[in-house]
Amino acid sequence: MQVLKILSWIWRSGANIYLDKSDDRIAIKNQNLIPKEVMEAAEQNFQEIDAWFKSWKSANGEKLTLRKIVHHFCCWERNEQIEKWLCAENDSLMLFHDWSVVLAKNGWKDIYEDYRQFENDESNKMAHELYIRAVIFAKKGE
Repeated sequence: MQVLKILSWIWRSGANIYLDKSDDRIAIKNQNLIPKEVMEAAEQNFQEIDAWFKSWKSANGEKLTLRKIVHHFCCWERNEQIEKWLCAENDSLMLFHDWSVVLAKNGWKDIYEDYRQFENDESNKMAHELYIRAVIFAKKGE
């Protein structure tokens, strides 16, 4: 079972699964909202889920911003600031689209597959530009 598929089911249920910074362990808020079969899948794939979250621990703001954008577009984790920004700035929205096309050309065909393995210099340059635009938008306070 793909880790991101399980995580997406959890997030879409209204629960939140995350790596707790206080003890570096997986935590879940509103676990009661998660369907039994999804929770069972998560338990069976716990090691992979834990590894996925820990793989993001050293990620910088740029990488985390891209992850938030992808998760928002996949309807896994809603992010009002990202939505507001991309609705206000069509050029940034189109840059995100172009970034995803580059990843698709590199082999990213399944949203439940971690896109990071498909990054290259071109996509990294675009990601950096997206991050700069996000920061500028956030600083404007719009």
